[in-house]
Amino acid sequence: MSDNPSFVLKSVLDVGYEDRAIPEISDNEVLVKVMKTGICGSDVHYFAHGRIGDFIVENPMVLGHESSGIVFKVGSKVKNVGVGERVAIEPGAGCHSCELCKAGKYHLCQGMIFAATPPYDGTLARYYKVPADNAYTLPDGVSLEDGAMIEPLAVGVHSVATLGNFRSGQAAIVFGCGPVGLLCMAVAKALGASRVIAVDIVASRLEFAKQHVATHTYLPPPPNEGESKIEFSQRNAAQLKAQLGISERGKDAIDLVVDASGAEVSIQTAFYVAKAGGTIVQVGMGNPHITINTQMLGNKELNYKGSFRYGPGDYPFAIDLVAQGKIDLKPFVTHRYKFEDALVAFKATQAGKSEDGKAVIKIVISGPDVPVDSKL
Repeated sequence: MSDNPSFVLKSVLDVGYEDRAIPEISDNEVLVKVMKTGICGSDVHYFAHGRIGDFIVENPMVLGHESSGIVFKVGSKVKNVGVGERVAIEPGAGCHSCELCKAGKYHLCQGMIFAATPPYDGTLARYYKVPADNAYTLPDGVSLEDGAMIEPLAVGVHSVATLGNFRSGQAAIVFGCGPVGLLCMAVAKALGASRVIAVDIVASRLEFAKQHVATHTYLPPPPNEGESKIEFSQRNAAQLKAQLGISERGKDAIDLVVDASGAEVSIQTAFYVAKAGGTIVQVGMGNPHITINTQMLGNKELNYKGSFRYGPGDYPFAIDLVAQGKIDLKPFVTHRYKFEDALVAFKATQAGKSEDGKAVIKIVISGPDVPVDSKL
């Protein structure tokens, strides 16, 4: 059975629409009619380059993984959701039987099936099937557009709350004011942070952060001629600490640093500004081979953690933060497009601004035949 229009990446910068078969579901799966899908940087990277690291697009692939929708069909053994319910879709499913899955780390499963990660199709289609436990009911007051934003918000929850073990009254610095960095700040603020410091090299992004999620902002200086990255990072950290009154210990220290930029100098600076015994969470991806101060890592006994997507409990946590009004996701969606205009949406995300010059934070594409202004 067809009637499943899908937005397909055929090769680098070559996309189009195909009518795919409607997926058949098993007893423990649900078929979701996709209503809203956000564009992630990884989607754009596949679109522009055809690969991310070892994940290479070798066959046509449906894009998209930040989605919400309405349950269209349920398997015979499904009990947690019913037909007609509005749900956020967690787009990755582990094998449920390997050592990592059984240890509660299904997001690290080697057999992970993740939407729009080769060779698996994504969610920019009319219908998408998932295991029933990957469909999370959206409470009243949480729109389908919010539901699409739960995926990147869950990344922030995983980085700040789960790995960062962040608590009320603590202070955080986030390097990078892209969507993930901003949502990490939103989580820290929602958890009662004493300070949330946003760091970026783009002044307009800092202004957005200060307006919505950050208590303080910091614009790094330009590097000096002939200055090494480590030398710049030392100078940058010293200026950041002096400008914002940051100490290495006590009430003015930084408990959690999140790097959402992937920039080498940001990661290096993080080691200098984190408090003794503090935590640094690496969520941004950049050059995989960089120089860090391992002596400082040991002497300050820093907790340096990698963050990969999200894991058990992160989706419900993210939904609760929105349902309770502790995080308002609406300001983060700066652009909305029809399904038929998906290519325009991807180009705007790639450029960082739409054709009218408005800066992009997050773009949401409506599902086939779904009005752009449909919030539901």
